[in-house]
Amino acid sequence: MCAIHQPNLFPRLSTLAKLYAADRWIILDDVQFARRDYQHRARLASLSEPRARQWLSLSTHLPRGRSTLILEARLTEPRRCRRRVAALVRQHYGRSHHWHAVHEVLEPVLDHFGTTDRTADITETSALALLSSLGWRGEVLRSSALPARDGRSQRLADLAAATGSTVYLCGTGGMRYLEVEPFTEHRIAVVPFRTPAVTPIWQFAREVSALWALASIGPSSLAAALRRVASAQQKTVRTSQRAFR
Repeated sequence: MCAIHQPNLFPRLSTLAKLYAADRWIILDDVQFARRDYQHRARLASLSEPRARQWLSLSTHLPRGRSTLILEARLTEPRRCRRRVAALVRQHYGRSHHWHAVHEVLEPVLDHFGTTDRTADITETSALALLSSLGWRGEVLRSSALPARDGRSQRLADLAAATGSTVYLCGTGGMRYLEVEPFTEHRIAVVPFRTPAVTPIWQFAREVSALWALASIGPSSLAAALRRVASAQQKTVRTSQRAFR
């Protein structure tokens, strides 16, 4: 089962949960960079009042303007970006009882600023650091290294097929535009991914960075919550596969 998603800076819990439920994450790095998306920014929520939020953004230069691909985007001020990331994450979560877990996620991201000027390297590292801290041991691939045809749905289907995936885990946003025919041609089942009903930890899952959840309940409780979601998703997958056959 694969999930295909752009690298996001400290991704939202809904995105993280989808990646966690998948066996492999195909990092979609050769599509157009979108400034209004989460490819270079995260919404940090206050620890005590999650409705109070602040954007954390990486200053990013697009060498080819709007046609710049995600993998081509460059940090304009890496040192300043590093200071801002370090300061804002500590400002929001430094008083958490689980700061040690947040810091373990933050540390490899800060270290990476000294080795790259590619925005995608930083955002990818932030997502993988979160996944790793919660026990995910799946496979990571990049779309730029895989064969795929043009067309939004065709491309996703080809990427899934190139990795040997038999199930494509699709978020609610993707389900609004996805055409299933290219997946059917590859005998790949499309399974919608949904987060749980509104509970304290999931209430803001689609709005704020998963760092808030990590700082709020800690890595053990958050990993357990993600495992429950992944387990429920597996049941949906089995049902979908039976229908697909």
